[in-house]
Amino acid sequence: MTHQIYSEVTASISELKKNPMAAVDSGEGFPIAVLNRNKPAFYCVPADIYEAMLDRLDDQELVEIVKERLSEPSIRVDLNEL
Repeated sequence: MTHQIYSEVTASISELKKNPMAAVDSGEGFPIAVLNRNKPAFYCVPADIYEAMLDRLDDQELVEIVKERLSEPSIRVDLNEL
């Protein structure tokens, strides 16, 4: 059975256990797929990429909120009056 791997770089669980930072560094800043018996078990994602992913997810959620609110009746407020 074949498995889709969403990374150009892979490491085995054994490689990860031997030297975790070397496995992470092998991705050269990109995520690596960690394989268990030649099947992807999980992805190891550098912290800056993970944080960027979370920011994008937050942005997508905000876009959905804005889209929902666009259909609501608008309330005009003059900010100078506040």
